[in-house]
Amino acid sequence: MFAFYTQIMYTLDMSTKYASFIKALRTKKGISQLVVAEKLGLSRQSYMAVERGIREMTLQEAEKLCELYGISIEELSKVTAPQYEKYKQMILAYLKSPVSTDGRVPKTKLAKLLYLADFAWYYKKLESMSGMQYLRRAYGPVPDSYFRALDELEEEGKITIDRKGEAMLVSIGAGAIRHKLDLLQGEEVELMKKISTKWKGKRTQEIVDFTHEQLPYKLCAPDEVIPYELITQENQEYVY
Repeated sequence: MFAFYTQIMYTLDMSTKYASFIKALRTKKGISQLVVAEKLGLSRQSYMAVERGIREMTLQEAEKLCELYGISIEELSKVTAPQYEKYKQMILAYLKSPVSTDGRVPKTKLAKLLYLADFAWYYKKLESMSGMQYLRRAYGPVPDSYFRALDELEEEGKITIDRKGEAMLVSIGAGAIRHKLDLLQGEEVELMKKISTKWKGKRTQEIVDFTHEQLPYKLCAPDEVIPYELITQENQEYVY
């Protein structure tokens, strides 16, 4: 039993992984942050930090949360982890798609395309493509690990980044020409191609404005984790 709870504690320490899920549970129940905070014995500010993924939950707090929502601690511990390697393959899939006329994509635009793929897939399947946690930043939704993913792909020779000029331009590298995208389903790749086609030739500011006007971005506070569930409230024509 001790080993089981030790593992649960280790898993729950990765609080950013649960932030979106926890907020979605509260939103679905129609409960305020203050009510949940009082149930957990926290201040509202401390609980807000949990929902934003910047504060860890203790096992005792997690047990109280599960009691409130009528779920088991095992269910909470099994929330899908982000698929970082799949996310990197999504980057390569976009760069291999007809996303630009010269094969180069501004770094900011690429980040928004990835966001649209993840949230559009959730709109369609009720699950994220990569499971990454997107934060509401001033320049749009993006996971913190996006920048690390670009650095790693560049080091592996799978992408090249042109840092000249005002915008960093990302393109496919020689090391990725024959690289298999084996973590992506055919249907996922097709959705990304549709998104690429829609936004091909569009300026970065246009896609930034589009994502800023979507409900998930508008309903969240700065630097907050954006719950995937919010996209289901969006009109279909504004999903991507």
